[in-house]
Amino acid sequence: MNIKGFRRMLFGEKMPDKNDPQYKERYERDVEAGRRFARATRIDKAAARMQRFADMHRTLFLAIVFGFVAAALAWNIYRLAVVYRHQPPTRTATEMQDSVLRQRHKTLQGDDMREQDAGKAR
Repeated sequence: MNIKGFRRMLFGEKMPDKNDPQYKERYERDVEAGRRFARATRIDKAAARMQRFADMHRTLFLAIVFGFVAAALAWNIYRLAVVYRHQPPTRTATEMQDSVLRQRHKTLQGDDMREQDAGKAR
């Protein structure tokens, strides 16, 4: 990458004037590319159907949209509460070492008891 390209990446390009012909051509190219993409993926038809439904059933459309937003907010709050309540107990390194030592001690005493029982049985 050359210095000019690096400088553009860091500082961005200068925003041209609205009446600049280069900007106008670029804008028209971008808009046409967006329209072709929408036609290819049929997003334009889906948007038209959605708009027609919204025009015919305004109250129902608003209820669906705001209901979805309210449900998403409620779900997020529920998940935050669940995660907040489910905090595993924290153990210090000293507590972990103590539990390991106790377990080893129990295991060693259990082995000693088995050896003594085996010696008595002989």
